[in-house]
Amino acid sequence: MLIFLKEKLVFFSMPKTASTAVEITLGNLCEMRLSKNPRIKHTPYRKYQRFILPFLNTVMDSEPHTIAAFREPVDWLGSWYRYRARDELVGKPNSTQHLSFNQFIEGYLQDDIPEFAKFGSQAKFVLNKEGDVGMTNLFRYEQMDIMTDFMKKRLKKQFTLPQSNVSPKMELELSPKLLQELQTSYSDDFDIYENIKL
Repeated sequence: MLIFLKEKLVFFSMPKTASTAVEITLGNLCEMRLSKNPRIKHTPYRKYQRFILPFLNTVMDSEPHTIAAFREPVDWLGSWYRYRARDELVGKPNSTQHLSFNQFIEGYLQDDIPEFAKFGSQAKFVLNKEGDVGMTNLFRYEQMDIMTDFMKKRLKKQFTLPQSNVSPKMELELSPKLLQELQTSYSDDFDIYENIKL
């Protein structure tokens, strides 16, 4: 999470949406940077609303503009699957190297989610305590240029995002049955993505 007090802007680091590249590029321009530890770096909106916003309200005369990137849900899950298939995790409970993508999604859909599929959802990351999208703006990950153009104007700064923390390339296929189950169980994620203004 990057907090720009002067520009009244908060960038939320949604996992698997190039947030590391944004932090590397803009981290030294903000007044507050929640980074390194993933539980801090990837602070969701509800936790921000409860703990961080009350403090910001003491140093700002109005609430900041809040933004995040949001990825197509199956693509987002595919990035997690590929990321957890890396060699460093082999033999660990969160490794996906021994699983097909379908098996990975089956685990994600279970009531008792196995370690390899424990990472929450994008909807849970962006919803406020009332159950609505808390962010002022969401941008589609696939149209990162729209978000970066917004940030360039807001920060009055030209920049180019580097590639960072990129998951290995793989061809992934999901069965129609599992896709339907996923769309039902995680309907908020699909609805939020579809309703992002282009």
